[in-house]
Amino acid sequence: MSHPMTYASTGVDYSLMDPFKRQAQEAAQKTAHYLREFDLSEVPWSRGESAYLIEMPDCYLAHVEEGLGTKNLVADAMYKLTGRSYYHYVARDTIAMIVNDMITLGALPISLAMHLAAGHGDWFKDEQRVRDLIYGWKEGCDLARCTWAGGETPTLKDMITPETVVLSGSAIGLIKPKEKLIVPRIQDGDAIVLLASSGIHANGLTMARRIADKLPQGYLTPLADGQTYGAALVQPTTIYVKVIEACLSHNVEMHYTVNITGHGWRKLMRVVEPFVYVIDNPGEPQALFGFVQEHGPVSDEEAYGNLNMGAGFAIYVRPDQAQTVIELAACHDVRAWVGGHIEKRGDDKRVIIVPKALEYAGAALGVR
Repeated sequence: MSHPMTYASTGVDYSLMDPFKRQAQEAAQKTAHYLREFDLSEVPWSRGESAYLIEMPDCYLAHVEEGLGTKNLVADAMYKLTGRSYYHYVARDTIAMIVNDMITLGALPISLAMHLAAGHGDWFKDEQRVRDLIYGWKEGCDLARCTWAGGETPTLKDMITPETVVLSGSAIGLIKPKEKLIVPRIQDGDAIVLLASSGIHANGLTMARRIADKLPQGYLTPLADGQTYGAALVQPTTIYVKVIEACLSHNVEMHYTVNITGHGWRKLMRVVEPFVYVIDNPGEPQALFGFVQEHGPVSDEEAYGNLNMGAGFAIYVRPDQAQTVIELAACHDVRAWVGGHIEKRGDDKRVIIVPKALEYAGAALGVR
């Protein structure tokens, strides 16, 4: 019988990474005074959020840096198996990782840059893969409604394996007028509206790749929904920019939003103030997640604590505005539903997923 698989056992250990992030934030905060030389200032509470904010006289600028992770290794494997590069998809994934963080505070991306580090110059000889990457990056910018500003393509021989690349990027966003800033102001009784994911997105791929290694047919193993395991893994991440833009345009009072990536559903309690997040309708995850759990094996606690499990984004609003969010999301082909509600219970901070009998205490999330 297989031992249960954990994200930490695959080499992605948040208990080691999160302390580094907190130390970096503390050091970074001590550099904020340099903004005064330009008559600017930071928004202090944005440190530790998914986007960093700089206040200007009539607007806020947002800055995000993000990476794809190891999803392109799945695309590489599928390219060898099927002859299809899938780099169109992983390019969009990289952009989604950046802009879905950007919009959590109400910032809309205006400029985005690519960073592609190769292990060897020969990587660029594959014209089909290069074309797919460029096409997908441009399409991702179109979906995010932002300008592709440029980028950097270093060749880092002896640091990156010759047959692959590391994809990442950064973006600048704008909040204008200032009233569109999504300030954390969660209230007792708020509804938690969940936005459907397209699949695993770009988080958890290290674990998913380990599972492929255990399967006799590897990435070509069929799932219950008819897709192969590899094809399901490389489905591009949903870009939620237009949903948030629509909510802002329709004056939806968003009290907080969460991009559900690393740390999975623990991310629902990212805001500093203690609340209890009660999920009584988590929805039905795609067949891919059941497959991952079965063949890992991966427990519910591990899965919901690290993967999106079918919900890629969350918006907290008054209960009377939840249906508006659902309808606006549907207008942009994103399925949404009320997943639960928020309660104020003194200093108690936790996520409770009722149908799964799961609870994550506040100490389970240490990003700041």
